[in-house]
Amino acid sequence: MKSLKKYWLAIITSPLFILSVASTYALEYEELPDIKPGIVSIQIQEPVRNVGYTVGDILTRNMTITIKKPYQLIDESLPIIGYERRYKGQLVGIDLSDLKHVKKEHSDDVTHTLSLSYQVFTNNLVAKHGSLPQEYLRIINTQTKEVVKYRIPSWDFAISPLSIYGAVKIESDMSGFRGPLLLDNSNLKQYLKVLLTVLALSLLGLLYILGKYTWLPRMGGPFAKSYRLIRRSPNTPQGLQQAITSMHQSLNTTAGMSVFGGNLNEFFEKKPSFKPIKTEIEQFFALSRQVFFEPNAKHDIGHEPIKWLARFCRRCRDCERGLIPDALDSKV
Repeated sequence: MKSLKKYWLAIITSPLFILSVASTYALEYEELPDIKPGIVSIQIQEPVRNVGYTVGDILTRNMTITIKKPYQLIDESLPIIGYERRYKGQLVGIDLSDLKHVKKEHSDDVTHTLSLSYQVFTNNLVAKHGSLPQEYLRIINTQTKEVVKYRIPSWDFAISPLSIYGAVKIESDMSGFRGPLLLDNSNLKQYLKVLLTVLALSLLGLLYILGKYTWLPRMGGPFAKSYRLIRRSPNTPQGLQQAITSMHQSLNTTAGMSVFGGNLNEFFEKKPSFKPIKTEIEQFFALSRQVFFEPNAKHDIGHEPIKWLARFCRRCRDCERGLIPDALDSKV
């Protein structure tokens, strides 16, 4: 009895027996009718590329198959791992190396998630055509017991040789299947992003320093408004009086009190950011005294007080923004 079991085991595990069984299944699939449209839906995720595979590579197809009830998949019809497929009696060199099957049942249908991994076992001197084979699934109607078949389509790709045979000119070997030769530019993209960020921050800083309008915080202070007014003031006695009055109002608003030449120390205690331009503030009060009260008073400003006021107001604007006026260009 033991010898008979060993003999039977040797028969069913022999390649000829497996091939004969597979041929019988193939005949059965050919005789089965196709399932009606609309009962089975499939989504297939193929490998990311279809060229450049060599012997030993593994290609995986992920698919989701939904079968409406009362039809049901016959699990025994799933592809067999390790079965060597043939075409016209010759081995194709592509075998199923792994299969993962997850079934999820719903009220109206059943979803089957399949992951089929095929391994390449063939090579050639030149690139050759390869194909992940079409698979047939058997499906049964649980009410009528009718068995039908559903075909999973094949997928074509190219198998590359392990080495080049003979002399090859690269300009004559630019096959359309090869695809473009891409360089890794991820580092350059990262470097470009850093440079663009630095550029954006630099432009924002220049806008903050040189800007005339209230686009950013602390850009709408009293001296910013006075600066715009002084730049438009005419070079006349009336324009000069208007510019000086605007500067007095800005000083008073900034300090929260009336600022005069005699209480500048109190002003600097409240607003220490204006200390670097103490000399210019004293010159401004001398100019104001000469314009409004003492025509013969000296102020050491020159013969173009409007231009000087514009430069002085701009430096006051820099102080109210928290900048260092000595490090800035005071030209208008």
